[in-house]
Amino acid sequence: MPRSETERNKALSRRFSDAMNTNDPEIISCTIDELVQADATIRTPLPLQVSGAQALKEVFLRLHGAYPDLHVAIQDLIAEGDKVVSRNLVTGTHTGEYMGIAPTGKAVTYDEIFIFRFVNGRIAETWGVVDVLAQLRQLGAIPA
Repeated sequence: MPRSETERNKALSRRFSDAMNTNDPEIISCTIDELVQADATIRTPLPLQVSGAQALKEVFLRLHGAYPDLHVAIQDLIAEGDKVVSRNLVTGTHTGEYMGIAPTGKAVTYDEIFIFRFVNGRIAETWGVVDVLAQLRQLGAIPA
């Protein structure tokens, strides 16, 4: 894969993250429509009845409902071939219901790693590992 295509994929990954950080549902939805194939394969287990790009929209709608100030800070962005790996630090304040947990007002910080596979400049497949245990501990749902 030409280096320019790898760099383009990294730039698109940054753009995806930047859009999620706007906390604006319309910008998030439009960016997902633009950058993610409608039938993208989402390999992260999710408790949703939808798939593809629609699943990502739902995930971010729920996350921003629970953490209106959600912020994803890219710590590392590594690309090879058609894949981009993003190691992120996520922060937010729990002011909405999350996984059945009533708002606590607590700040959370957790790590996640996502892999995006690109086809023709669009995300075709994702894998994600999110430290949900850290979230639940910080919210007091699980003892530290």
